[in-house]
Amino acid sequence: MANDDADRGRADGVSLDELREEIEEIDSDLVELIARRTYVADTIAGVKAERDLPTTDESQEQRVMDRAGRNAEQFEVDSNLVKAIFRLLIELNKVEQRENR
Repeated sequence: MANDDADRGRADGVSLDELREEIEEIDSDLVELIARRTYVADTIAGVKAERDLPTTDESQEQRVMDRAGRNAEQFEVDSNLVKAIFRLLIELNKVEQRENR
């Protein structure tokens, strides 16, 4: 049995290090997607401010949550976890929108 970490923990011929590298790439992709979402949300906030619309749009938030739940089910991910993440993203965007008004 080899002594270095790269040879331990193989699953289907993939080393632990390779799996961790894949997680790093996914994490980077997630951060990029959050940044893109935040940019678009900021743009929406600008439109709301120009049109003197309220920061909160409960019907839109519900549509986002419903869509998140459907996507979670499609990819067989825990719906409650996905919805919690989206709730956090929505709340953070609303805080930014209020602070920038």
